[in-house]
Amino acid sequence: MKITFYKYQGTGNDFVILDNRVAPITLTTEQINKLCDRRFGVGADGLMLLNLKDGYDFEMKYYNADGNESSMCGNGGRCLTKFAFDRGIQKDTYKFIAIDGDHESVFAKNGWVHLKMVNVAGIKKHNGDSILNTGSPHFIRPVSHVMDINVFNEGHEIRYSKDFAAEGINVNFVEKTDTNKITVRTYERGVENETLSCGTGVTAAALVFANNERGLNRIEIKTIGGDLAVEFEKTGDDSFENIWLCGPAEFVFKGEIDL
Repeated sequence: MKITFYKYQGTGNDFVILDNRVAPITLTTEQINKLCDRRFGVGADGLMLLNLKDGYDFEMKYYNADGNESSMCGNGGRCLTKFAFDRGIQKDTYKFIAIDGDHESVFAKNGWVHLKMVNVAGIKKHNGDSILNTGSPHFIRPVSHVMDINVFNEGHEIRYSKDFAAEGINVNFVEKTDTNKITVRTYERGVENETLSCGTGVTAAALVFANNERGLNRIEIKTIGGDLAVEFEKTGDDSFENIWLCGPAEFVFKGEIDL
């Protein structure tokens, strides 16, 4: 079976994308894993399908590099919006559905894609660290020198600790560099390694490091793969609404592969 695929990336978080609207295909876990393999396949942090869905501009179906369907991917949602635009779905505001519910997305004047994330109510403290769900579960650990952290070793240890091994969790190491600026590095479950950026991860980190006690916040985020921003309203001690993940989404290349 020969398929046409497209490669997109958002701050180095890269994805294989298939237009699954006209002639839908079903891929096995093994096929998805092979497509995402950086030595024997195309290479990506995950794979997405652009599906038709009544009442929406499209449906986002996301799979981790290990081949298993995953929770929400923020950078993926922004890249799929850019892919939808490039495939002829051109709107002022997009409305699509993903595994965690409804999302909106828009293009900013600078070309960035802004993605509306799910509301968050609740940040759980865990021995000085924080746990919250921004469409995917995240563990946030504040650190002083984030670039000195061995993210693979320390992230792997937390992700497979007795508290999180069964369901898995994404692990973020966060350094506050200014009043409204942070640097984030993330170990992602399903990839089981550090990625250059994680959209739901930087969103979670931004909420934990909210500057204002109430009202509008904007946090600038630096990742290894590039710059992002998160805008949101803090409505309570640990409740947040109108959360927007903002950043670039870019086409890389198109190809064919024989599965």
